[in-house]
Amino acid sequence: MRKRRRQLWIALIVVVLLAGAVMVAILLRKGAPPDTVRLLPESDAVLYINLQPIRLLTDLGKQPSLGRDPEYEQFVKETGFDFERDLEHAAFAIHYANAADKETRYSEILQGRFDHSRVSQYLAKLSKNAIEHYNGFDIYVIPLEGRTLRVALLGIGTAAASNSADPGFIHYMIDHYKQAALPFPGPALVRDYYRRVPLGSIVWTIARTPAQFTMQDRNELLIPGSWSSLLPKSSVVIASARPLTDVHLRAQVITQDEAQARGFVDRLNTFLALFRTIDISMDGGGPDPDVKKAFDSLQVKQEKNEAVVTASVPFGFFRKIVSESPMEATPQKQKPPEAAAPAAKPKAKHKR
Repeated sequence: MRKRRRQLWIALIVVVLLAGAVMVAILLRKGAPPDTVRLLPESDAVLYINLQPIRLLTDLGKQPSLGRDPEYEQFVKETGFDFERDLEHAAFAIHYANAADKETRYSEILQGRFDHSRVSQYLAKLSKNAIEHYNGFDIYVIPLEGRTLRVALLGIGTAAASNSADPGFIHYMIDHYKQAALPFPGPALVRDYYRRVPLGSIVWTIARTPAQFTMQDRNELLIPGSWSSLLPKSSVVIASARPLTDVHLRAQVITQDEAQARGFVDRLNTFLALFRTIDISMDGGGPDPDVKKAFDSLQVKQEKNEAVVTASVPFGFFRKIVSESPMEATPQKQKPPEAAAPAAKPKAKHKR
């Protein structure tokens, strides 16, 4: 009886320890970034997009886009995969240009619905059967615009790609895919700053600005127009978008000290004051009320060594920029001048 009682206690302790380990793993994974991000290699910037809620909020992928590139049409025909319709999650690691590589490179993890056999056949054709083998996976080596694109199909609905000359990036993603059940947090930028990304963000980026800017660096900071030229050197940008009553945008710029943050806030406020004097239109027909509301909601404030920028984008404007094709967004360019064809004006409206 004593021996049996001792065995029961040992079994109970083992069960408790296993349950505790499972709970710890679940808690760690719950606070971890998305799986696509966790597989990315080290980089200078990270971008994540969750397309599933975007499709619920917009018409993205519900109808084929007009005027698509013939090469892309052939890709869709041969693989059955349409990015607008079938891609669900995408994560990008951005590697800025350096002394060894003069151009910015990208590594990415894509998740979605695709036919593994059809996609692999298409990749084999593009690579002309130039296939590397690493850790049990085929890597398709595709020459593309003066560089090399490596693609690996990791599993059901998951693919990795990198256009870096260094094959170590895609090897890293393959190795970590095999360890996906472990609660590793991902690249250093994500480990350090992901906790600052607002819960429920469907698009977010974390970028470290270089100590020395070039024009190419500014173009790769994922910030539109000349806004990136305002950023302090060696700062960290955390930007996100999440749908609430409207689409809430938030950007945090973490600078080296309070004086640098104050200078950035002053420059940004001056820039915004000039920007607000410009009438913004989506189609050339006058100021768009949704765009005006979005820019009127912009607020900039300083919190110690950080600058925080917030804005609220109406769902109407969000749908426009995501759902409309280029042909639908710019009909005025095809309209004849009124002086040349005044009688055709009502008829043209009727056609639209």
